[in-house]
Amino acid sequence: MSGLLRTIASRAAPVLRGHTVIQRASLYSNPPKGKVGPMETVIGLSMFSLAILGPSGWILAHLEEYKKKE
Repeated sequence: MSGLLRTIASRAAPVLRGHTVIQRASLYSNPPKGKVGPMETVIGLSMFSLAILGPSGWILAHLEEYKKKE
């Protein structure tokens, strides 16, 4: 009986799963053409941190104004 169930399951499983998408990554990379300087790194990191922390800092700074109901 278990052999019959295995046969049915092995034939039914691909049908039940449908067509699955096979992902194949083809990554090719080369060394960078130019080096990133320390000043560019500082500017980039500061812009990312400002974009992430800026809105939350604004909300926390004005929290008392948001609490007031007029």
